[in-house]
Amino acid sequence: MEYQDIKNMTDKELHLTLRDERAQLQKVRFSHAVSPVENPHKIRIARKTIARFLTEINRRRVESSNA
Repeated sequence: MEYQDIKNMTDKELHLTLRDERAQLQKVRFSHAVSPVENPHKIRIARKTIARFLTEINRRRVESSNA
């Protein structure tokens, strides 16, 4: 997911999508522990996507506290 798409989301959408991404990452990690994942790059992509969501959430929190 592109950062521009994340910036256009509402706070509620951000939190819901973040929760879904974390659940997806957990599922991929568990399946990878049992047997190798077909595409291990998915784990890295999921981590980076979660980081993008958290970055945007923190940016908004800082903006609102400074305003």
